[in-house]
Amino acid sequence: MRVTIQLCTYNRSVLLERVLDACFEQTVPDGTYEVVLVNDGSTDATAEVVARARARATCPFEVIDQPNAGLACARNAGVARACGERVIFIDDDVLVLPNFVEEHLRSHARHPSFIVRGGAIDVESFDDLPVPTWSIKNYSANYFWTTNVSVPAAALRAVGGFNEDFSEYGWEDIDVGLRLRFAGVRATFNPRALVYHYKPRPRSDGVERMVRQARAQARTAVQLAGLHPHWRTALATGEYAAARALHAAIRRAGVPERCRRLLQGLPPCGVLSQAELRAARRLARESYFDELERARRSAGGS
Repeated sequence: MRVTIQLCTYNRSVLLERVLDACFEQTVPDGTYEVVLVNDGSTDATAEVVARARARATCPFEVIDQPNAGLACARNAGVARACGERVIFIDDDVLVLPNFVEEHLRSHARHPSFIVRGGAIDVESFDDLPVPTWSIKNYSANYFWTTNVSVPAAALRAVGGFNEDFSEYGWEDIDVGLRLRFAGVRATFNPRALVYHYKPRPRSDGVERMVRQARAQARTAVQLAGLHPHWRTALATGEYAAARALHAAIRRAGVPERCRRLLQGLPPCGVLSQAELRAARRLARESYFDELERARRSAGGS
């Protein structure tokens, strides 16, 4: 088996059916690839979606059901089951194009030992997709971003896979990327290995979730910095003195409170205006840096 497409899911049944169908509709010959899905303790209609997908699968389709344990643990379970010489990672909110596997393999043929990073186009709906043309505005500088990345399975296993100490949101794939980079594994970018990445416009009832997620990401950022005390980590996480000082000043100036006042009293499930969206993102950003300081103190940072 040349390639394993590996993805994990948690309560995304509304998207998962389309995601799996796209994985099955690839242009490569039969026997080239398999799909390995880890169901990380979903409580929605995921089981029914998986049952229907089994009947439609055009390639080997393996499903691992496990209690909810977080993304790092789920990724490792999927990698352990993978039979492919290379593993392509996507997420359960990613719709791949028909030439997706073909393009990853094309890049690996030129660079057999490399990580291959693909392009991602953010969309608000899978029912209204733009022309699949990548542009620089969709660029991500992440060395290893599991929305769309492939790697030789042997290289991934050599660095120990995903660190399951990352039990909250964020940075578990960046950690793997840093370990691969420091182990000498190089990366290349293929803008034709495209996916659509579901990014719905935030709604009023999602603001607090944005804040909670930002705080969780700050805690794992401190965890990442402890594992990799390197300038790349500092820049990625904002875990350096100038950034912390800037955002401390922003908080002292009362910006988060003004953002909260703007967002108070919004109708339930309402779509945020541009001003409200900016306020929500600013609130989440300052919550991130506030939690970063708390987590640094808890970890004994200066």
